[in-house]
Amino acid sequence: MLKITIDIEVKRATLKLEGRLAGPWVEELRDSWQRAESDGRRISVVLKQVTFIDDAGRQLLAEMHRRGAVLAAEGCMTKAIVDEITGGEKP
Repeated sequence: MLKITIDIEVKRATLKLEGRLAGPWVEELRDSWQRAESDGRRISVVLKQVTFIDDAGRQLLAEMHRRGAVLAAEGCMTKAIVDEITGGEKP
């Protein structure tokens, strides 16, 4: 199960994730991201209380980062994964 909370502002959308980014939830995040991005907003993704990320989830986060999304994390595991994807750059 993955909870995605989306905060929409004029120029930015923040997607807050809680739970497991795995299996069908990866596509759910992709859909949420693409809808928010389609309006031209900058995207921030906050991994908050994420307990597991599978390979497809990591690949999606990497794709989001390559396309300009800012990734932020809370917790040791998610910080390590975000650092791996972003090369340690700060949001």
